[in-house]
Amino acid sequence: MKQKVDVRKITLVGFGIALNIVGAFVALTLRLPIYMDSIGTIMVACLLEPKYAILTGLGGSIVSGVTFDIYSLYFAPVQISTGLIAGWMFQKGYLKGNKTPLGVLIFTLPTSIISAMIAAAVFGGVTSSGSSYIVQVLGVIGVPTVVSVFIVQVITDYIDKYVGVLLVLATVRVLPSSLKKLANIGQQESHDEGL
Repeated sequence: MKQKVDVRKITLVGFGIALNIVGAFVALTLRLPIYMDSIGTIMVACLLEPKYAILTGLGGSIVSGVTFDIYSLYFAPVQISTGLIAGWMFQKGYLKGNKTPLGVLIFTLPTSIISAMIAAAVFGGVTSSGSSYIVQVLGVIGVPTVVSVFIVQVITDYIDKYVGVLLVLATVRVLPSSLKKLANIGQQESHDEGL
Protein backbone atom coordinates (compact mmCIF):
# COMPACT_ATOMS: atom_id res chain seq x y z
CA MET A 1 0.00 0.00 0.00
CA LYS A 2 1.49 3.29 -1.09
CA GLN A 3 1.33 6.14 1.37
CA LYS A 4 0.26 9.50 -0.05
CA VAL A 5 2.70 12.39 0.32
CA ASP A 6 1.08 15.16 2.35
CA VAL A 7 2.46 18.45 1.06
CA ARG A 8 1.04 20.33 4.04
CA LYS A 9 2.97 18.16 6.51
CA ILE A 10 6.16 18.51 4.47
CA THR A 11 5.62 22.28 4.46
CA LEU A 12 5.21 22.33 8.27
CA VAL A 13 8.41 20.29 8.65
CA GLY A 14 10.23 22.72 6.33
CA PHE A 15 8.93 25.68 8.31
CA GLY A 16 10.03 23.98 11.54
CA ILE A 17 13.52 23.44 10.13
CA ALA A 18 13.68 27.13 9.19
CA LEU A 19 12.60 28.12 12.73
CA ASN A 20 15.34 25.92 14.20
CA ILE A 21 17.97 27.45 11.94
CA VAL A 22 16.92 31.06 12.58
CA GLY A 23 16.67 30.47 16.34
CA ALA A 24 20.09 28.79 16.46
CA PHE A 25 21.65 31.58 14.40
CA VAL A 26 20.22 34.29 16.68
CA ALA A 27 21.34 32.46 19.85
CA LEU A 28 24.83 31.83 18.43
CA THR A 29 25.26 35.38 17.15
CA LEU A 30 24.15 36.94 20.43
CA ARG A 31 26.00 34.27 22.50
CA LEU A 32 22.85 33.57 24.47
CA PRO A 33 23.05 30.96 27.25
CA ILE A 34 20.05 29.21 25.67
CA TYR A 35 20.07 27.58 22.24
CA MET A 36 16.74 28.38 20.54
CA ASP A 37 17.50 25.62 18.01
CA SER A 38 14.52 23.41 18.80
CA ILE A 39 11.54 25.78 18.57
CA GLY A 40 10.63 24.33 15.18
CA THR A 41 11.07 20.79 16.47
CA ILE A 42 8.72 21.53 19.37
CA MET A 43 6.21 23.18 17.03
CA VAL A 44 6.13 20.15 14.75
CA ALA A 45 5.91 17.84 17.79
CA CYS A 46 2.80 19.80 18.82
CA LEU A 47 1.16 19.99 15.40
CA LEU A 48 2.03 16.60 13.93
CA GLU A 49 3.62 13.42 15.27
CA PRO A 50 6.97 12.61 16.88
CA LYS A 51 8.39 11.17 13.62
CA TYR A 52 7.90 14.53 11.88
CA ALA A 53 9.46 16.34 14.83
CA ILE A 54 12.50 14.06 14.60
CA LEU A 55 12.85 14.89 10.89
CA THR A 56 12.57 18.59 11.72
CA GLY A 57 15.27 18.41 14.38
CA LEU A 58 17.64 16.42 12.18
CA GLY A 59 17.06 18.76 9.25
CA GLY A 60 17.79 21.81 11.38
CA SER A 61 20.97 20.25 12.80
CA ILE A 62 22.27 19.29 9.37
CA VAL A 63 21.59 22.66 7.73
CA SER A 64 22.95 24.63 10.71
CA GLY A 65 25.96 22.32 10.88
CA VAL A 66 26.97 22.75 7.24
CA THR A 67 26.25 26.48 7.06
CA PHE A 68 27.29 28.32 10.24
CA ASP A 69 27.75 26.05 13.28
CA ILE A 70 29.64 22.77 12.84
CA TYR A 71 28.87 21.89 16.49
CA SER A 72 25.21 21.50 15.55
CA LEU A 73 25.94 18.27 13.66
CA TYR A 74 27.31 16.62 16.79
CA PHE A 75 24.18 17.52 18.74
CA ALA A 76 21.75 15.92 16.26
CA PRO A 77 20.97 13.11 18.79
CA VAL A 78 19.65 15.83 21.11
CA GLN A 79 17.19 16.91 18.42
CA ILE A 80 16.08 13.30 17.92
CA SER A 81 15.40 13.00 21.65
CA THR A 82 13.63 16.38 21.72
CA GLY A 83 11.36 15.53 18.78
CA LEU A 84 10.50 12.07 20.06
CA ILE A 85 9.84 12.89 23.72
CA ALA A 86 8.22 16.30 23.12
CA GLY A 87 5.89 14.59 20.64
CA TRP A 88 4.92 12.04 23.27
CA MET A 89 4.45 14.75 25.89
CA PHE A 90 2.11 16.69 23.57
CA GLN A 91 0.16 13.51 22.75
CA LYS A 92 -0.25 12.69 26.45
CA GLY A 93 -1.29 16.27 27.29
CA TYR A 94 1.75 17.01 29.46
CA LEU A 95 2.65 20.20 27.62
CA LYS A 96 -0.58 22.08 28.22
CA GLY A 97 -1.86 24.01 31.22
CA ASN A 98 -0.56 23.22 34.70
CA LYS A 99 1.27 20.11 33.50
CA THR A 100 3.62 22.12 31.25
CA PRO A 101 6.51 22.54 33.76
CA LEU A 102 6.50 18.78 34.47
CA GLY A 103 6.20 17.87 30.78
CA VAL A 104 9.13 20.13 29.90
CA LEU A 105 11.20 18.59 32.69
CA ILE A 106 10.40 15.07 31.46
CA PHE A 107 11.70 15.76 27.98
CA THR A 108 14.54 18.03 29.13
CA LEU A 109 16.29 15.49 31.36
CA PRO A 110 17.13 12.95 28.62
CA THR A 111 18.19 15.71 26.22
CA SER A 112 20.38 17.25 28.93
CA ILE A 113 22.10 13.94 29.60
CA ILE A 114 22.77 13.43 25.90
CA SER A 115 23.94 17.05 25.49
CA ALA A 116 26.21 16.87 28.52
CA MET A 117 27.82 13.63 27.35
CA ILE A 118 28.48 15.04 23.88
CA ALA A 119 29.73 18.41 25.17
CA ALA A 120 32.01 16.84 27.81
CA ALA A 121 33.34 13.89 25.79
CA VAL A 122 33.75 15.50 22.38
CA PHE A 123 34.39 19.16 23.21
CA GLY A 124 35.67 19.19 26.80
CA GLY A 125 32.62 21.24 27.80
CA VAL A 126 33.36 24.16 25.48
CA THR A 127 31.04 24.52 22.48
CA SER A 128 29.77 27.40 20.36
CA SER A 129 26.96 28.12 22.83
CA GLY A 130 26.96 31.01 25.28
CA SER A 131 26.43 28.46 28.07
CA SER A 132 30.08 27.43 27.62
CA TYR A 133 31.06 30.55 29.53
CA ILE A 134 29.17 29.27 32.56
CA VAL A 135 30.93 25.88 32.25
CA GLN A 136 34.30 27.63 32.18
CA VAL A 137 33.47 29.69 35.28
CA LEU A 138 32.43 26.54 37.16
CA GLY A 139 35.67 24.88 36.02
CA VAL A 140 37.74 27.76 37.43
CA ILE A 141 36.14 27.32 40.85
CA GLY A 142 36.97 23.61 40.82
CA VAL A 143 33.82 21.87 39.59
CA PRO A 144 34.74 18.82 37.43
CA THR A 145 34.00 19.30 33.73
CA VAL A 146 31.39 16.54 33.41
CA VAL A 147 29.52 17.78 36.49
CA SER A 148 29.62 21.44 35.43
CA VAL A 149 28.51 20.57 31.89
CA PHE A 150 25.59 18.51 33.23
CA ILE A 151 24.49 21.23 35.68
CA VAL A 152 24.65 23.90 32.98
CA GLN A 153 22.90 21.67 30.43
CA VAL A 154 20.00 20.85 32.74
CA ILE A 155 19.41 24.49 33.66
CA THR A 156 19.89 25.98 30.19
CA ASP A 157 18.04 23.13 28.43
CA TYR A 158 15.07 23.49 30.76
CA ILE A 159 14.85 27.25 30.20
CA ASP A 160 15.39 26.80 26.44
CA LYS A 161 12.73 24.11 26.08
CA TYR A 162 10.26 25.89 28.37
CA VAL A 163 10.57 29.09 26.33
CA GLY A 164 10.13 27.01 23.16
CA VAL A 165 6.99 25.31 24.46
CA LEU A 166 5.47 28.63 25.59
CA LEU A 167 6.16 30.22 22.19
CA VAL A 168 4.64 27.23 20.39
CA LEU A 169 1.53 27.17 22.60
CA ALA A 170 1.03 30.92 22.13
CA THR A 171 1.35 30.48 18.37
CA VAL A 172 -1.00 27.50 18.24
CA ARG A 173 -3.68 29.46 20.10
CA VAL A 174 -3.84 32.05 17.31
CA LEU A 175 -3.72 29.60 14.40
CA PRO A 176 -6.79 29.48 12.19
CA SER A 177 -9.10 26.59 13.04
CA SER A 178 -8.59 25.14 9.55
CA LEU A 179 -4.88 24.69 10.25
CA LYS A 180 -5.61 23.20 13.66
CA LYS A 181 -7.92 20.64 12.03
CA LEU A 182 -5.24 19.88 9.46
CA ALA A 183 -2.77 19.13 12.21
CA ASN A 184 -5.34 17.18 14.26
CA ILE A 185 -4.89 19.40 17.29
CA GLY A 186 -8.30 21.03 17.42
CA GLN A 187 -9.79 18.16 19.42
CA GLN A 188 -6.75 17.89 21.71
CA GLU A 189 -6.91 21.57 22.56
CA SER A 190 -10.64 21.59 23.33
CA HIS A 191 -10.15 18.50 25.51
CA ASP A 192 -7.27 20.17 27.38
CA GLU A 193 -9.28 23.34 27.97
CA GLY A 194 -11.87 21.22 29.75
CA LEU A 195 -9.24 19.96 32.21
